[in-house]
Amino acid sequence: MNQLEQKEFIESALQEYKEGLGTFTQKMPKLAEAYNAFTKACFEEGALQQKEKQLIALGISIFAQDEYCIIYHTKGCLDSGCKEEEILETVGVAAAFGGGAAMSQAVTLVLQAIEELQNTASQKK
Repeated sequence: MNQLEQKEFIESALQEYKEGLGTFTQKMPKLAEAYNAFTKACFEEGALQQKEKQLIALGISIFAQDEYCIIYHTKGCLDSGCKEEEILETVGVAAAFGGGAAMSQAVTLVLQAIEELQNTASQKK
């Protein structure tokens, strides 16, 4: 995948997720409201910092091989101040539990998402 295709894939996945969530919210407002309140509470700072929670979510996403969540939580990691090294250590832990399938997602999708999301963020500044 070349850099343009990579950028389009990352942006498209984030947009698809956003649109899908919007459609779901319109069709199932009570359920969406409850889910959103629950996840918001889960990601609030507490004993764990928000960036630590994003790293946990990324590791679980990699283990579950959920491409949308991998991209979403890679963005969450970057947005909450995670360094690339912290993200890649999380990749390693997820790969230790998930084996080859987790590692293949990690060394492709996570690295592509980091690169694209960092490029997009630096272009906006």
